[in-house]
Amino acid sequence: MKLAVFGATGRTGREVVRQALDAGHQVAAVVRDPARLPISHSALEVVTTEVTGPEALRPALAGREAVISALGPNSRREAGIASAALRAILRAMDANEVRRLAVLSATPVGPIPDEEGFLYRSVVSPLLRRVLRDVYADLGAMEEEVRRSAVEWTIVRPPRLTDKPFTGTYRRVIGGNVPRGHAISRADLAHAMLAVLDDPATVKQAVGVAY
Repeated sequence: MKLAVFGATGRTGREVVRQALDAGHQVAAVVRDPARLPISHSALEVVTTEVTGPEALRPALAGREAVISALGPNSRREAGIASAALRAILRAMDANEVRRLAVLSATPVGPIPDEEGFLYRSVVSPLLRRVLRDVYADLGAMEEEVRRSAVEWTIVRPPRLTDKPFTGTYRRVIGGNVPRGHAISRADLAHAMLAVLDDPATVKQAVGVAY
């Protein structure tokens, strides 16, 4: 598959790029700073551009079959980048007739599962939503942009991310969050984001992933 990956210089994005290349995909990594992408491969094209202007993004998506966005803020000061970038990405996708999209969100943007424990429901989740409210508001706005679009989208919602190695044994819930699943490695998250591209059951669905 010919993929475009946004947020490719982040820790999750780098995992997506590596695994996509290992799987035989052709990857256009769309980045703001190419020096932060320490990956080289004959099937990798690095496209340097700002990610919030649809006109600038059109060449990056030409000939691509699917888009993965692992964009997110590096700090609370950057809250707003996810929704702003997705608006531009969706317009560039429309101009290039690219239909498939997988985007990274976060567990707290979705509903708390009924099976979730009392401590998480009463203490941990409210605290996270309060401390990172600007970040989650941005991701919520991004999700709304995606849902209103005409593309074949999938929203992937992980909990706390770690740098532990790939396992392939994570859980997945289509249409909700994983109960009592409070962590996942970036390697397993990248695997999940790539896997949804070929799974018609995930089209126009939010998908929770966690251990």
